Amino acid sequence: MPVTSQLLRGLPRTKVLASSLLPCQQHQSQLGPITHRPASRRPSRMWQCHQHSRSYQTTSVLRSYILTPPQVNSILKANEYSFKVPEFDGKNVSSVMGFESNQLPANAPIEDRRSAATCLQTRGMLLGVFDGHAGCACAQALSERLFYYIAVSLLPHDTLCELEAAVEAGRALSPILQWHKHPNDYFSREAQTLYFNSLRTYWQELIDLTSPGEVPDTREALLNAFKRLDSDMSLEAQVGDPNAFLHYWVLRVAFSGATACVAHVDGSDLYIANAGDARAVLGVQEEDGSFTAHTLSNDHNAQNEEEVARIRGEHPPSERKTVIRQDRLLGLLMPFRAFGDVKFKWSIELQKRVLESGPDQLHENEHTKFIPPNYHTPPYLTAEPEITYHKLRPQDRFMVIGSDGLWETLHRQEVVRIVGEYLTGVHQRQPLKVGGYRVTLGQMQGLLEERKARVSSAFEDQNSATHLMRHAVGNNEFGTVDHERLSKMLSLPEELARMYRDDITIIISQFNPHVIGAQRPEGQS
Repeated sequence: MPVTSQLLRGLPRTKVLASSLLPCQQHQSQLGPITHRPASRRPSRMWQCHQHSRSYQTTSVLRSYILTPPQVNSILKANEYSFKVPEFDGKNVSSVMGFESNQLPANAPIEDRRSAATCLQTRGMLLGVFDGHAGCACAQALSERLFYYIAVSLLPHDTLCELEAAVEAGRALSPILQWHKHPNDYFSREAQTLYFNSLRTYWQELIDLTSPGEVPDTREALLNAFKRLDSDMSLEAQVGDPNAFLHYWVLRVAFSGATACVAHVDGSDLYIANAGDARAVLGVQEEDGSFTAHTLSNDHNAQNEEEVARIRGEHPPSERKTVIRQDRLLGLLMPFRAFGDVKFKWSIELQKRVLESGPDQLHENEHTKFIPPNYHTPPYLTAEPEITYHKLRPQDRFMVIGSDGLWETLHRQEVVRIVGEYLTGVHQRQPLKVGGYRVTLGQMQGLLEERKARVSSAFEDQNSATHLMRHAVGNNEFGTVDHERLSKMLSLPEELARMYRDDITIIISQFNPHVIGAQRPEGQS
């Protein structure tokens, strides 16, 4: 689908209003399709789409289908993944018991990516969600590369020297990461040599900048890894590559964009590095067994007053009214921090030079020549993350990292309640609320029966991320999963799905309270 139609059809939800960026042409087989189309499916009643809160209204009548529960489950579970950390890995007992993740596309192909890996040369686990826009290329590159940059940034000087010596001697390298990937999580084999050479240049510079015996600071390591990878992706696009495919690929990576939310968990030390509007939230279990949400990251968008002040402060007073318009950067981009997106970082001269020397595919796309309006003092965008630290406590039971497609549909407290009840099997019976709606006794009885059925079927999902996704897509105005609504949302044609929701990516990690409690100094709770 041309990027123009992708962006204009989804105005309320798309992150980039200007269709000036390269379309994603990733393999369609990378992730499961948005809908499964069974041959025996029969149409139900016709329904019409009206979105009164938006500036447009569809005039065509849409044919919707009611999927059976097995068909719904097949779609929801297509990309689920789970990993259980061994209780003893030969070195230490992990504070992370395991994690579960899932993805549900709205774009075709999906523009979100996810990654999870264990650091082998140091300690700790890395978990990350990458939300792409204007194509999937940048998010794809992040999912393959960012954890390596973080892992290398965390290596002490002596280990970096051993790594370089092994490469010089042509010896096999000891693995840095143990990846935990779903079979659909794609790796670009063609770009591996390019990626390795850039990474090696980075660790060579780290060797020169550090001293023997020096141990890196985790906060600085995360900060440097984010900034260096974004710089490398920009440089690779400027230099190009003799291989026509790679030349086109590095330009696609640089001209598309992606936000990133990454967690590094080592014992009771939890660091979050966030650039953009994905979000990390902690599920805290209170003494009465209920769960409360503790936000671990801040969204970098127009709703964050500090971000608005930061961006306005980085540009002249003459641009105060134009640098943020309609809650978007230069009136176009929703997240205020992101990887790639060189249209918001490079000078106009550099953009023209790179595009003129690029492959023919670029010249076929008129939108690559587009310059954002009021573009006077670049860069307007940064990939520098905001780093937050949290000392884990025994009552911190799990963490949810999600792309903004999740948080647009559910409040963080509702997310934590749903996950907490799923993981513990204990359902807090709150008074039934109907949100101000007038309901008959018959409707009230139906709601009560629905709630009873929901409790009995709570464990139909074997994956907590899938369970949360079911609620995110299928919740009705009363906070319960409505199968008819869920079925309709999952059977929307791909050109309409993006109007109603974004791609959704979720990673839920569970913490071991006994290990965390044993690692905390006495007297701390």
